[in-house]
Amino acid sequence: MSKQVVVVGGGVIGLLTAFNLAASVDQVVICDQGEVGRESSWAGGGIVSPLYPWRYSPAVTALAHWSQDFYPQLGERLFASTGLDPEVHTTGLYWLDLDDQAQALAWASREQRPLSAVDISAVYDAVPVLGPGFERALYMEGVANVRNPRLVKSLKAALLALPNVSVREHCQITGFVQQDGRIVGVSTAEGELAADEVVLSAGAWSGELLRHLGLELPVEPVKGQMILFKCAEDFLPSMVLAKGRYAIPRRDGHILVGSTLEHAGYDKTPTDQALASLKASAVDLLPGLDGAPVVAHWAGLRPGSPEGVPFIGPVPGFDGLWLNCGHYRNGLVLAPASCQLLADLLNGAEPIIDPAPYAPHGRLG
Repeated sequence: MSKQVVVVGGGVIGLLTAFNLAASVDQVVICDQGEVGRESSWAGGGIVSPLYPWRYSPAVTALAHWSQDFYPQLGERLFASTGLDPEVHTTGLYWLDLDDQAQALAWASREQRPLSAVDISAVYDAVPVLGPGFERALYMEGVANVRNPRLVKSLKAALLALPNVSVREHCQITGFVQQDGRIVGVSTAEGELAADEVVLSAGAWSGELLRHLGLELPVEPVKGQMILFKCAEDFLPSMVLAKGRYAIPRRDGHILVGSTLEHAGYDKTPTDQALASLKASAVDLLPGLDGAPVVAHWAGLRPGSPEGVPFIGPVPGFDGLWLNCGHYRNGLVLAPASCQLLADLLNGAEPIIDPAPYAPHGRLG
């Protein structure tokens, strides 16, 4: 078994990869170009479901189902060991006025998921702050959201408590070290860092790093902007989604509204145009937010990939190099399954699900 693993990228995918590998290898080193978890993991909404799960391939569905079932115990385990609660908050989710409602219901029946049509009057009874004019609704019970900044803090604390894990922040990776056709480490501004295995989990920056090896990874940054309101703790009892925008209630009354989809390279600057658009969507969905102060407005970069199917597994032609990246809008949703699958493959264990759809082989340029 490998003695030392270097994980490149300290978002939720990288942190949870390291957490899963720590029990089976001698040493895990996490390197991040900034502070761990401060990119898309920090910026996302944290809904523990793809926004429209029926629109994704079976590959995404398989990861999502495994992760959704696992999240509550992950939250409890991290809270118990660190005292930092990731706040896995089960509220259920309403979809309003979908164009593809029939497709959604057919998917739910096929996948045996608890998604059903509900009378709109029942929705207004359950969510009285909902805006007027909606006519149809679907509801899935049991859908949770996780408070992603707290999940990151909890994961980091859990890792720092492990004697065989080290976290190197502000550690810029400048390339890979090769020897006899194998990847044996990474190059950093402070010198080379040796490894038996290297796992690339650098989100939207993964493609940039793979170019050092002459490989083209179809992962690109896709900007998303969000806003945050503060309301009474009981203002919004459930997550709601309409016209491509969603509102997520946190336990303390914060309401997160998102998000935009923008192809703007690596620019993370929040814009007034997006702020106005998000405010308008928020008030359309929940009129009680009109006039409520926006306590935060931020942007993050999602690792956009074809059809949102992540790359998980060994890189052909470069023994010792593994990918766990390209989760697009579903990094938080898919993290538990993705990171367990990567650990299974690296350890030579029986994989939790069929790894073939995620294999980098045949998918890199």
